[in-house]
Amino acid sequence: MDSTFPIDKFTSTSNSIFENISTEVKEKLKKLMVEKTYKKGQIIFLENSFPAGVYYLNEGLIKKYKTDNLGKEHVLYLCTDGELLGYSSLLCSEAYPDSAATLESSKISFIPKELFLNTIYSSNELMVNILSSLSHEFGVMVNSVTVFAQMTVKERLALILLILAAKFKQRNIGKIEIVLSREDLANMVGTAIETLVRLLHVFNQDKLIELKGKKIIVLNSKELINISRFY
Repeated sequence: MDSTFPIDKFTSTSNSIFENISTEVKEKLKKLMVEKTYKKGQIIFLENSFPAGVYYLNEGLIKKYKTDNLGKEHVLYLCTDGELLGYSSLLCSEAYPDSAATLESSKISFIPKELFLNTIYSSNELMVNILSSLSHEFGVMVNSVTVFAQMTVKERLALILLILAAKFKQRNIGKIEIVLSREDLANMVGTAIETLVRLLHVFNQDKLIELKGKKIIVLNSKELINISRFY
């Protein structure tokens, strides 16, 4: 993965919310968390429903997505270990703007609304971290909408592969393997599966990536950056 790629412009910082807070607050949060194992494909929450608390991803992979009037999914974001879900809707007392479901067996902790809010109000450090993450999350949304709207499908695929490589790098030691169904990847890129498969084949032939079944290995991130025309 090319170290010059600004992954922070396209990913959440919710995994840093619990950093730099007192041991006392951390222990309090741990006691409030109720962990549950979710099977692959299980719904965590649905768009337009109201939050009863927040979710903390201990281990696994989650997609956040919206469904259009024709029932087609549009994958907006992938959450990996350590990320917090649903906190922005809870703090705003609004319905979820999207849905969330597991892409693999995942261990997720739930913190009820009142307990989570009481903990925030009692910790200035936690409050600052959450406000910082919310601000960054808004910036990520603006960047994604602005950049993606000006890109071709090929450019969007190159950029998505860079984002995913950075996300999966956090979960692997050694070779970075992106493990995602072609359908979910197509829904992230915003194209038909047939178009996605054709472009992946081209990238594979050009030795930008290596395809191993469902796995995608990024070989040349520098050229993917050039293709994405991000700069």
